[in-house]
This record gives sequence, C-alpha cells and structure tokens, in this order.
Amino acid sequence: MTTPAPGVDPEEAAARPVHLRWRSLGLVFVGGTLGTGAREALALTFPAAPGTLPVTIALINVVGSFALGLLLESLLRRGPDRGRRRDLRLLVGTGVLGGFTTYSALAVDTGLLLDGHAGIALAYALGSVVAGVLAAAGGVALGAALARGRDRSRARPDRRHDS
Repeated sequence: MTTPAPGVDPEEAAARPVHLRWRSLGLVFVGGTLGTGAREALALTFPAAPGTLPVTIALINVVGSFALGLLLESLLRRGPDRGRRRDLRLLVGTGVLGGFTTYSALAVDTGLLLDGHAGIALAYALGSVVAGVLAAAGGVALGAALARGRDRSRARPDRRHDS
C-alpha cells in the first residue's frame, strides 16, 4: 500500500480519481459551457474578415492564458488542491477558461491564412503561442505578487489600536 502525497487526504486518495467523479465532470461541463458561449459570442460580435488576422481569437487566447496563470498561481498559494480550491480550478480553470480559449481555432485560422499568406500565417501562429506563454507567465507573476502583498499585510501588526 502506498501513502498519499503530503497534503492529500488519505480517504480522498482511496476514492475514485477526480476525473471520474460526476461532480467534477459536472463542474467542468458547466464551466466549459459558459466559457465556450462567451468565446462564441465575442467571435460572432467581432468576426475577422476573410484573409485577415483573426484578432478576436488571438485576444481571447491571450486573455484566457493570463487568467489561467493568475487563477492557478492564486489557488496554489492558498493551499492544497482539494475542496473549494479544486472545485474552483475545475469550474473556472478547466471549464470556463478551457472553453473560452481556443487553440483549435488558432490552428484552423492559421491553416486558412496559409492559402496565399504563408508569412502572415506563420507570424500569427507563432506570435499567438508566444503571447499566450508570456500572458500566462504574467498571470503567474501577478498571482505571486498579490499573494506576497496579502502575506505582508497579514504579518503587519494592526496599528489602529496603538494610540
């Protein structure tokens, strides 16, 4: 018998894996529905003309990457991945942001741009991925900075009662 990793509840470790639990699947389903709906609404509201850069999809992916980095860093700094933190990760991270971002549309758009615009297609694909990585790193950095600020404010004595 193996012992669970530090911070993991032994009863939870013996239960069904998270990805096979109906509750977890439901959270991802609901979040994914909301995220996909938001993305589609934006894509329909701000469509790209044929042969032009799909700026809306690129912005969606960059914003989603930033939000995912911020969310995951913030959750990580608050404690182990269980309970409400896990539910939030599944609902918002995997569900909403997973449905909101669309790297499959990036691939399709790149393929469409390849027909007559190979240089633009390559720049779009590479630029989108690099911007997504940088945005995720920015989200992680912001999450870490917010956690450090929160930790500092907790460590300071309350000076309101010193008079």
